[in-house]
Amino acid sequence: MRTYELMLILPAEADDKVVAGVTERITQVLSGSGGEIQKETRWGRRRFAYELDRKTEGFYVILEFGAEPSALRELERVLTLADEVIRFKTLLLPEKAAKQIVAATPEVASEATAEPEAPAEADVEPAPAVAESA
Repeated sequence: MRTYELMLILPAEADDKVVAGVTERITQVLSGSGGEIQKETRWGRRRFAYELDRKTEGFYVILEFGAEPSALRELERVLTLADEVIRFKTLLLPEKAAKQIVAATPEVASEATAEPEAPAEADVEPAPAVAESA
């Protein structure tokens, strides 16, 4: 399972009911293939850099989720058909960022903090000496 980040732009007048409806629709699509939403961040109303569909503002929502690559095609089809979604963009998160997100979830956080990693002394390089000119 891979970790993805999805940015949604909804109409500026979107309230909690609209955001919850879109999130629920995404959850249904992901749960059909064994995926799940791990984190939801609401940025709120933001001004666009340029007009989109004759609108100058939108409500931004960021979702981080785990899913199989085959589930993305269905998710993007559903989002394209959704009337309340102005724009969306899905990104595959690098493994390092994905591990941090998984470690932040409550179930995995206890395992991640069980053994803290000590920095290896061989990895630290001394700073080069700087000679002053007279």
